[in-house]
Amino acid sequence: MTTPSTPPEATTTAESATLLPGPWYSTEELASILRVDPSTLRRWRTAHPRQGPPYVRVSKRVILYSARDVEHWIAQRRISPGPAA
Repeated sequence: MTTPSTPPEATTTAESATLLPGPWYSTEELASILRVDPSTLRRWRTAHPRQGPPYVRVSKRVILYSARDVEHWIAQRRISPGPAA
């Protein structure tokens, strides 16, 4: 007995539906938001191991950052102080 599979087009569309909504930032836009120089983001992308928020390389010169990924990355770095002694 075989089970029906999802056509490749449907999978691609479903994946795109979860990836594309929401704002996307260029390197320069994100650098401004994070208050760092764009070269810092470039350095993070080429570090081993990689640093900084996840990114998508659209082309050789175009890198995009999902606002959702950036928010998650920042939340992971949040430090909440403990109660005062």
